[in-house]
Amino acid sequence: MSEKQLLTTVVKAVDSKRAEDIVALNMKGISLIADYFVICHGNSDKQVQAIAKEVKDKAEESGYEVKRMEGFDEARWVLVDLGDIVAHVFHRDERSYYNLERLWGDAKTEDIKSELQP
Repeated sequence: MSEKQLLTTVVKAVDSKRAEDIVALNMKGISLIADYFVICHGNSDKQVQAIAKEVKDKAEESGYEVKRMEGFDEARWVLVDLGDIVAHVFHRDERSYYNLERLWGDAKTEDIKSELQP
């Protein structure tokens, strides 16, 4: 599976659990951590955990190893590290505080609209 296919898998996974304000940042040439960040949020602890678990499950079903998952129990900011792609699943209250989109403001936003449910 290519990087773009994994990105599509992650975006569809978070969308399937009704994550809000889904953004994919192209981090190539900007960050050594990953090539893409997928950022989204849920409105409750349970939803944040469901979104993160769906990312993990769908990535594993596609043959990708989840390198690590941090913050799952607290459900305030769950980081799912898939190597080339890192998913940041925030609780609504935490997302604006950390504001990763502004922190990485020089990153291009990927067009993911076609992957989202209407």
